[in-house]
Amino acid sequence: MPESTQVVIVGGGPAGLLLSQRLHLEDIDSVVLERQSRAHVLGRIRAGLLEWGSVEVLRDSGVGARMDREGLEHDGSDIVWGGAHRLTMDTRRFAGRPMMAYGQTRLTEDLYRARDANGGVVLDRVEDVVLHDLASATPSVTYERDGRRYRIACDFVAGCDGFHGVSRQAIPSAQRREFEKTYPFGWLGILSETPPLPELVYANSPRGFALSSQRGPSMARYYVQCPLDTDLGDWPDERFWEELKARYPAALADAIVTGPSIEKSIAPLRSFVSEPMSWGRLFLAGDAAHIVPPTGAKGLNLAISDVFYLARALAAHYRRGDETCLASYSETALRRVWGAARFSWWLTGLLHRFPDQGAFDLRAQEQELQHMATSEAYMTAVCEQYAGLPFED
Repeated sequence: MPESTQVVIVGGGPAGLLLSQRLHLEDIDSVVLERQSRAHVLGRIRAGLLEWGSVEVLRDSGVGARMDREGLEHDGSDIVWGGAHRLTMDTRRFAGRPMMAYGQTRLTEDLYRARDANGGVVLDRVEDVVLHDLASATPSVTYERDGRRYRIACDFVAGCDGFHGVSRQAIPSAQRREFEKTYPFGWLGILSETPPLPELVYANSPRGFALSSQRGPSMARYYVQCPLDTDLGDWPDERFWEELKARYPAALADAIVTGPSIEKSIAPLRSFVSEPMSWGRLFLAGDAAHIVPPTGAKGLNLAISDVFYLARALAAHYRRGDETCLASYSETALRRVWGAARFSWWLTGLLHRFPDQGAFDLRAQEQELQHMATSEAYMTAVCEQYAGLPFED
């Protein structure tokens, strides 16, 4: 087991693996510590819509070849409402950038292959991770694996271990401010080996929100809004397909290809941001620092932008002794985080049915959708945010 490295990365999901890959390209050593097994990490079913800025970062990181072969490039997403109305958030037309549908599981496979090919150190099944001396120039990380205790000395620690990880909690509570909003519903989702609809389609329906999305040419992901106390056992495939189709106009419902689900789950919705994203020699990235509702497809894209900024800052430190980007990392990353958090909150409010909504609220939703459909200025502003704003220099 390594006794020292330049950067210890806590968390071996997409954020941690991508950071390790980008640091490798800058000749910076790292060790990744992941609590779960590799099989468990690869079994997670997560996001699948990439902003074009994320696509370019992945290509630049040497992990874009399979994405370019198998990903589905498209010009944006549709919203249907009122049983008959439909609009297209055409990001290519209004923001000058397309989108890419490519499942997070496949991206994680690509990152594992890249790290394995380059001799990257990715340790899984790691327990009881503790971060030490983060405010000093000589931090370290201890952990347990296979019944033995180890310590790694390092220059920096990158916390990429998600909302429930140890990294964020290592920032003293007096130095940390957290912002959170929970939603009174969740998403019941299934994954099926069936051809998806050609475009990602959101539905604002009297029965609740629905979403049809893509994971590849023959893999589809569908969601319906559900109460938080929903029991998966009450939702056999037949009931799910019937409810999903009931939330779409007839023509779209008839186009949905049904089949056995290969994964089914319920996800609560939450907005969460922790500030700052750095403290001493610790830097947070991805879900360790922020969670957004999946409505805006921003979670994975924010993790990629965090990694872009953090890898750039570490490269400037090691190559030129320039601390400017490290010192401004949290401020820079949080500007993009709050933009995405606001957009995801807004889109969630626009497309879902809330328990306390009255007739006025529902008519206001309909009017806003109609305004989007008829105002190029409004649609341009929406598409610029949906497609993802450019990274800061």
